[in-house]
This record gives sequence, structure tokens and C-alpha cells, in this order.
Amino acid sequence: MTHHKQSKMILDKAFKVGEVDDRIYGSFIEHLGRAVYEGVYEPDHPLADEQGFRKDVMDLVKELNVPLVRYPGGNFVSGYNWEDGVGPVEDRPKRLDLAWSTTESNQVGTNEFMDWAKKVNAEVNMAVNLGTRGVDAARNLVEYCNHPSGTYWSDLRISHGYQQPHNVKTWCLGNEMDGPWQIGHKTAEEYGRIAAESAKAMKWVDPSIELVACGSSNRSMPTFADWEATVLEHTYEHVDYISLHTYYGNRDNDLGNYLAQSLDMDEFIKSVIATCDYVKAKKRSKKNMYLSFDEWNVWFHSNEQDKQVEPWSEAPHLLEDIYTFEDALLVGSMLITLLKHADRVKIACLAQLVNVIAPIMTTKGGEAWQQTIFYPYMHASVYGRGTVLDPVISSPVYDSKDFTDVPYLDSTAVFNEDHNELTIFAVNRSQEDALTLDCDIRNFEDYQVIEHTVLENNDVKATNQDNHNNVKPHSNGDAVVTTGSIQAHLPKLSWNVIRLKKMA
Repeated sequence: MTHHKQSKMILDKAFKVGEVDDRIYGSFIEHLGRAVYEGVYEPDHPLADEQGFRKDVMDLVKELNVPLVRYPGGNFVSGYNWEDGVGPVEDRPKRLDLAWSTTESNQVGTNEFMDWAKKVNAEVNMAVNLGTRGVDAARNLVEYCNHPSGTYWSDLRISHGYQQPHNVKTWCLGNEMDGPWQIGHKTAEEYGRIAAESAKAMKWVDPSIELVACGSSNRSMPTFADWEATVLEHTYEHVDYISLHTYYGNRDNDLGNYLAQSLDMDEFIKSVIATCDYVKAKKRSKKNMYLSFDEWNVWFHSNEQDKQVEPWSEAPHLLEDIYTFEDALLVGSMLITLLKHADRVKIACLAQLVNVIAPIMTTKGGEAWQQTIFYPYMHASVYGRGTVLDPVISSPVYDSKDFTDVPYLDSTAVFNEDHNELTIFAVNRSQEDALTLDCDIRNFEDYQVIEHTVLENNDVKATNQDNHNNVKPHSNGDAVVTTGSIQAHLPKLSWNVIRLKKMA
């Protein structure tokens, strides 16, 4: 017999966190491993279009409804000369990529990537190199991408076959500049200065752009928080966002502790908000600094095999994590965590999109398939647009190795007023018991459940590698509305999407 734990939730239209910025469902393509080559781009593939882009991959990206893709890195960007990737393909140089010890062919560059993004209905979040380069290359790239015509760089773009400017609106000022692994690693003072000066010049070229300054590479960096405070000290009036990066992994094979790691993500976000607001107070500024969580995912499965890769190869198999069902549950909780902070987190990028720690995998010359983490990401992106509500939740809790009072119920809700739709996202972290959810929706009159989708599996280590439909959601959830409240059973270890619509 299945035991049930009881949980309660109250949702009210008046209690709001904030509007979802669509860019919170962004992703990331870096020139790393097989993300570009054999990922989005494989000219010899039977399903390649006239530009060499795989149509099967494009279809899956469209299914995810990805609004924004960060490009071209990542660690790669800190040694990248963007000029290598434009102009006639046959003239482009091969370069050593020191970030990943591979050889970069530059067959795909800025213009090709902009074309690809257009095909999948995504904007591009373009990164500039503040590692080996600086203000000059950054302002030139903005001019090349965004200036209409009549100047050296804009006319060069036109000569490359791109009459219309790309109008890239979001730009990253380098990547993980606090990391000793970064090409051109800098102190907070050094980075803060070059970021501020690059930001000024870039906005002088195009005042309509928004800029992301690098925060710490992760919360465990020894300089964390001090780095953010110093960088913002220099850049506060010139940038619009500061970045956060985090990856989790179940290295100890301790599931209760693993599924609680989204609590760490929550604390990380709160700490960065606090640091931003400290600098705001210190500067007596009226401006709020927003957050760009532009790298987040599970990443640990491939660490050992990456040590075996032959250096200086082209597009080697790198960072190819094969995700399990338990990883999909944590990704679901990470999405819920981002939504809970929708008032301050305006951009987020699941790292990455294809082959490299990705929801989509490809076989060279063969198929493209969905990993387990594809589904929570897709559900949140497709159904999680609107206003995030601030629910009152009461749930039983548990303690794990690193966390106390971990709620079994991890949940949030998004209200889309334009479509009269309410969507609840919920993870049941319990390994033994289903959760009974009793959700008060008193001021959502005439709302009925149109679908209760569940992702569940008896094997927490199940993957989609051999059988691509092994871990897949079903719509047999039992949520119903009775007199102003939703009653539902959330199976043990499950990701749930309960969709309601006004019926009158």
C-alpha cells in the first residue's frame, strides 16, 4: 500500500513575485565539444538544410521554445578573435582553443550563428572577449553586428552578405573572469575597470543594448561576494545584469541530499541580490541591478571520460553527460527556483543546448534525441510564461547531509492572465511516499484542470540513451478541482505540471 504525505498550498492572484522575463528560459551554445559541429551544424547530415544546420535539432529546439541563446562561450570566448569567424569560409583560420585544448575550424561564426538563431526563433546573447582582448574588439563587434551601414565594420558585414544589422540586444562582458582557469584571468579590480570601459564604448556604439557583467564563477569561489561588490562598484551605472553560474552533481550517490541542492541555488541568488542592493545603497542609486543566471545545470557524469580526450582534436566528445531520471527532478527544482526569483532573475541560460551537458543529443549522421532533462525544461518554457505567484506552502520536511528542513514539496505557480491559464510546477522529493496536494485557488473561479503531466520512473538512474522513450512524461495525473481547491496526488519522486484554464 502506498503511503501519502499531506501538503497544502494557497494561491492568490494578489500575491505575486513578478513577471516572467521570457529570457529566463534561455540556453547556451559554446564552441566546445560537439555543441556546434555535429550538434547544430553538420553539413553532411541527411537532414542538413542548405546552410548545413540539422533540421531535426532545430525542431527539438523549437519544441523547447528557447527565447535566447548565449554564444560563443563560455571559457572559449576568452581566447576568441571574432574576426576569425566572419567572411569567406575557405579563408578562415584554424586556431588552437586553449580553453578546451581543441582545434577550432571557425566554419561557424557570428553570421552563421545569427542565421541559425533566426531559424529557431531565438535571440542571441553575444559574449565579447575580455580575456585576451578588450574595449577595441568589443566595440568593433557591436558595430559589425548592430550598426546599419556607412562605416568600416558595418560595411564589412554588408560585404559578407548581411545587409540588415543583426540587432543583438543582450551582451556578456566576458566570461568567468574570476577563474584562474580563464584565459586572461583578472582580479576584481582589473575586470571591473575593463568591463566598465568596454560597457561605455559598446553603449556609445548602440545605446539600446543591455549588458551582463561577470559575477563569480560559482558560490564556492574564495572571492565570492567580494568579487561582485568590487565589480559592481566599477560597473553599476554601465551594466544591467550580473551573472551567476552553478552546476550540481550527485557524486556521493546520496539522492535526498542531491535533490536538496536547489536550496543552495536559492541561497546563492539571495546572496547576489543582497550584494547588488548593498552597492545600490552605497552609491545612493535609484537603479536595480538584475541577475542573469547564464549557466546552470547538472554536470558531473562526464568528468572522468573527458580526461581521456586526445588534445587538439576538432569537435571531440566533451562534457557529454548522459542524464538520469533523478537529474531531471533536480533540473525541475532548479527551474522552480529561478521562477521564485522572477522579480530579479531576468535572464537564465541552461548550459548547454546540444551534446554538451545538454537536453538534446545527436549521433553523427544519425538521430537526435531528448535527454531526461529535456522535459522539465520544455514544460517550464512552454507553460511558464506570465506572472509568478507567491504561494503559501506547508509541506513535511526532511534533513540531509548538507541541508535541514528540506520540504518534500517544491512548487511554484505561473498565472497567464491573457490566456486565463494557471500552471503549477511541483516536484515531490520523497523517495518513499506520494504527496497529497491540497491547493486553495479560491479567487480562480471557474478554473478547471486541463492536464496533469507527470514525469516519474521506478529507476532513478534510468536514462534515454538506448531507449529514447525510456524516461518520458505521461498525462495521467489525477489533479481535479473541487469547490475552490485542487486535489492531486504527486507520485513519489516526480515532476508535475498541473495546468488549469478558466472554463466560463
